[in-house]
Order: sequence, then C-alpha cells, then structure tokens
Amino acid sequence: MSRTDKTKPLWVRQREHGAVALHDHSHGPCDLPPEPTRATPDTRCRWAHPHSVPMGHGCCSGCQKRGCTAEWQQYVKAGNRRRRHADRLLTHLWVREANSR
Repeated sequence: MSRTDKTKPLWVRQREHGAVALHDHSHGPCDLPPEPTRATPDTRCRWAHPHSVPMGHGCCSGCQKRGCTAEWQQYVKAGNRRRRHADRLLTHLWVREANSR
C-alpha cells in the first residue's frame, strides 16, 4: 500500500479521517455497517468520505478544481514571500549586530 494520503484506498481514508454516515431509511430501518469496509456494502445506509458530502471538508486531497488550486498557490506564494521578507530582515539585523561587536 502506498504511504501517501492521495493514493490510499477510499476505505482506508474513511477509517483514518472520520467517515460520514449517509442514511437512507426510505425502505426500512438503518442497516449501516459498524465501520467502513473494504468491499462496497449492498446496504441503503453507507459510510462516505467527507469530500463526497456537500459542505463536507477533509484533509487528504482538498479541492481539485483548477480555480481552487490557483487560489491556493497564490495564497501560499504570498505567505512564503512574507516569510522570506521577514527572514531577510532578521538576517540583516543579526549581521549588523554581529559586526558591531
């Protein structure tokens, strides 16, 4: 099995990151399995990954739409830029302090 979250099977991600129960009681009582299983159950109620539920949010793969990816990249770049700038200022201060001794 792969070691990255991106390529783990869905049932493994469901167990690790908290699967969401989807209930369908239209034709009888709840028949939800006690936990996510490897095989797809033939039940009406089932476990789902948080990404498959509207307004759900998980941590494995995130939004894979092009707009989300571009927005995230801009956010990370801006954060990195701020961090680099702050680190550069600190380095200059340390150099000045070291040279003044």
